[in-house]
Amino acid sequence: MRINPRQLQQSLSKGLMPIYVVTGDEPLIVQECCDSIRAAARNGGFSERELLHAEHSFDWGQLLSSAGSMSLFAEKKIIELRLPGGKPGDKGSKALQEFAALAGNDLLLLLVLPRLDRSQLNSKWIKALEQNGVLIQVWPVEAAEMPRWIHQRLRAAGLDAEPEAIQILADRVEGNLLAASQEIEKLKLLSSDKLITADLMRDAVASSARYDVFNLIDRALTGDAEGAVKTLQGLRAEGVEAPVVLWALAREIRSLLEIGEKLDRGQPIARLVRIPKRQPLVQSALARLTPARLESLLLRARAVDTAIKGGRDQDPWIGLLELALNLSGKRSI
Repeated sequence: MRINPRQLQQSLSKGLMPIYVVTGDEPLIVQECCDSIRAAARNGGFSERELLHAEHSFDWGQLLSSAGSMSLFAEKKIIELRLPGGKPGDKGSKALQEFAALAGNDLLLLLVLPRLDRSQLNSKWIKALEQNGVLIQVWPVEAAEMPRWIHQRLRAAGLDAEPEAIQILADRVEGNLLAASQEIEKLKLLSSDKLITADLMRDAVASSARYDVFNLIDRALTGDAEGAVKTLQGLRAEGVEAPVVLWALAREIRSLLEIGEKLDRGQPIARLVRIPKRQPLVQSALARLTPARLESLLLRARAVDTAIKGGRDQDPWIGLLELALNLSGKRSI
């Protein structure tokens, strides 16, 4: 069964399924979907959780082994599997199909992976998982939908805003849902009234406008490593959260991979990069970053995400620095 994030709560209220596949490139919505599934599972008595990261060297036998092992004190278990590349390979495909037959009332699989293309959605392993569970497809919020999305989030936070104020925030975050969510959290602290005026919104977003995360991306794309580092340091000093910076860097790396593939197939840059002033930036980055290099940076971004969530004993800002330097052309990893 396939649903969208808005349908998830209703689905969970009807009872837990043994398998949940969350796929998409919007980290905030993906995270919130996973949080909802975990909460419902805890309420359903799933007291044990095991987290697996299926990267290049992953032993897929570990997934089936985890399914067969249960602690002495847990009756129900969640296995959360992160598949950052989105492609399990032959061994992973076979293991996931075998696991689909094992999941049940006492064993729940939460599989988290990037957006899947049409061929992946029609693969045998996805079909097997979907037949026994729920696939949640997280789609980007388009620019035209952003004001409505912001208004809904404001209402959920107990706030409202003038239309002009909503548009100011939509223009400021440029599609970054994590950044928008954090600005709304800040507004809850700044506002003495439940209605956010345009003037208050301008003041709120101006306080975080000195070092812009999108300026970091542009500096990196042009190969300005020194400027990218200074901007990154400024973002940290201004109190910008690491997930917001990682979101922007990872999105740009994925975008470069996709654009590079389409350019190789003969598509024009003007069709792939709609904003003319960004076209030379993208071309400059692609001239020095091979697909293999971009893939390695994407894997590094996954490691930084793990560090942010406390899964690794490492300062995530060091990982963000490495990503910014390498995207700028200064090889450090």
